[in-house]
Amino acid sequence: MTNLYSSIHPKSLAIADLGCSSGPNTLLAVSELIKVVDKLCGKLGRQSPEYQVFLNDLQGNDFNTIFRSLPGFQGRMKKQLEAGTGPFFFTGVPGSFYGRLFPTNSLHFVYSSYSRQWLSKVPNGLEGNKGKIYMAGGSPPSVLKAYYDQFQRDFSSFLTCRSEELVTGGRMSLAILARRSQDPSSKECCYIWELLAMALKEMVFEEGSFSIDRLEVFEINWDAYHNEINLPDAFKDSGYNVAQCMRAVAEPLLIGHFGFGEAIIDDVFRRYKAIIANRMGKEKTEFVNVVVAMTKKG
Repeated sequence: MTNLYSSIHPKSLAIADLGCSSGPNTLLAVSELIKVVDKLCGKLGRQSPEYQVFLNDLQGNDFNTIFRSLPGFQGRMKKQLEAGTGPFFFTGVPGSFYGRLFPTNSLHFVYSSYSRQWLSKVPNGLEGNKGKIYMAGGSPPSVLKAYYDQFQRDFSSFLTCRSEELVTGGRMSLAILARRSQDPSSKECCYIWELLAMALKEMVFEEGSFSIDRLEVFEINWDAYHNEINLPDAFKDSGYNVAQCMRAVAEPLLIGHFGFGEAIIDDVFRRYKAIIANRMGKEKTEFVNVVVAMTKKG
């Protein structure tokens, strides 16, 4: 953002967060970007730009919750920024980022964090992946290739669309969960979903009224409070922290795919918490992140 604003310094700065979700962290990245520009304006003696902020996610995202949080957000920003900063204009943009979302040459900065690992659809050719909800060590090569091909198509579409929407010299920053290993089913990226599969299979075995079909999901962080100190008691249970984090992502998928009711969902994640806590006590549980920053060529 520093390089962008130093070279372009537009009067109206358009920022897009792709995969914004809804919750207390939704506006965190945007606020940090605005603070960078505000500091630069003071240093360079420039007038503050207007900020156009576009928040994108799929149609099912809770945009109303985001909109209700905006007055409080703008109030906090006014206290933290120089006088005369802004104004801010926020727009919700529902839709898939694998297609066009914005007019040509309309964006200056695109940001996406932990969203690009989600594919546009379930890959074709997963019939041989029975009993799994991910790429596992026992998955045949055809399944791994199906995921690879789908990712290649999706990422190509993503880059093509953003290259049309960004102005020349515009920037894009992507934070993506990744792995160091060449094995697509390594514990660096898929292990946490293997443990969820164990909880599901355990319930299937005991309940007898469900059969595992397919549920395509990808990576997420483990315990966000792992390195924190002086934590309240409520956040000291790592198994609970990770299970709740995973529940926020996986619960809508499980309900949509299996039609689970609340009682069953509670039971799945109760079991999942126990499995997670057991494994975290025995193994190093970290994922790899990749951050990619790009500039649109002229």
